Amino acid sequence: MAKKVAKKTTARKKPTRELHGECGCGSVTFTVKAPVKDVVWCHCSKCQRFHGGPGAYASAPRGAIVFERRDGLAWWDASPTAQRGFCRQCGASLFFSDSNEPTLSICAGAFAPPTGLKSRAHIFMGSKPDWYQVKDGLPQHAAY
Repeated sequence: MAKKVAKKTTARKKPTRELHGECGCGSVTFTVKAPVKDVVWCHCSKCQRFHGGPGAYASAPRGAIVFERRDGLAWWDASPTAQRGFCRQCGASLFFSDSNEPTLSICAGAFAPPTGLKSRAHIFMGSKPDWYQVKDGLPQHAAY
């Protein structure tokens, strides 16, 4: 009698967990349908003014972000290649877009918990103000 050979199976990829986000008033709601990169803390002068302190940004491919509601979404041209997205109703900071990048940066605080995200680095430490210290052991970069 012939011995049956078991078929080799490949491990299935875990399904991507969708992350949902929104502004404070619900005028902007969205779902990210792809893996989201962990959080980078930006200490540049523009983030300080936009957020009142460092910006905490996760990121995802632009095409993976699906808006359920966007009637409150407005964009400010921060530079010739960068825009910052916010809610025109409640003022919530939501996005950073660099036209040279394939991803959209998303303010981590906009996501509904639990996110599973972790902090991974600090950028623009050369612009960090003197009124707080960063002692979390994560990589620190003077610029981007």
